[in-house]
Amino acid sequence: MAGAVVVALALVFGAWGLWRVLSPAPGDLRGRFGDSQRQARSLQAQVDQLQQRVTTLTRSDQISREANRDLQGTLAERDEEIAGLRADVAFYERLVGSTAQRRGLTVHALRMQPQSDMAWHFTSTLTQNLNRGAVSAGQLTMTIEGTRNGRLEKLAWTDLRQQPTAPGLGYSFKYFQQIEGDVFLPQGFAPVRVTVRLVPQSGPPVEQSFTWADATRDAAPATAAQ
Repeated sequence: MAGAVVVALALVFGAWGLWRVLSPAPGDLRGRFGDSQRQARSLQAQVDQLQQRVTTLTRSDQISREANRDLQGTLAERDEEIAGLRADVAFYERLVGSTAQRRGLTVHALRMQPQSDMAWHFTSTLTQNLNRGAVSAGQLTMTIEGTRNGRLEKLAWTDLRQQPTAPGLGYSFKYFQQIEGDVFLPQGFAPVRVTVRLVPQSGPPVEQSFTWADATRDAAPATAAQ
């Protein structure tokens, strides 16, 4: 029994000594726990920085896309302006250039734009380069031919303006001018042809006809009178 007690005590003290040797001291546990906390805080800081960078890059990409769309829109507008200017230059060269064909008072173009079911806004471009420097002046009226209830019908200027004594629109220019106004079509009237009539202060009247399809087709931007 005494020998067994000695052996048991030896085993107990041996185990206690082994545990003291292998187990970490309380200070080591605290040190390791502190290191883990510092590493966790460092990792969280890195995650926060990365999230901030992602947010910044996402916003930057959004701004770049919006700026690109605005730029594309601006370029499209500039292309339209350039096309319009080129058309104007070509028009001026044909009218007053050294090789321009000399022509008297002419209705160069007519554009009709709908304002409502019955109202239409017209823009008529008048030109002349036969007498350079001379002023062309007079009155503009128009008539519109079409059908209503299966019958041909021609609307006079007074009908189109809905005034029994509607005066013509005055014009006065050296090389070209655009005359604008409004006309009104009756219900059920299907227009086919428009005839513009110019009555100058001197000289015979001038008439120019346009199909309704041509008159309602998109035209060049308006230009100022010269």
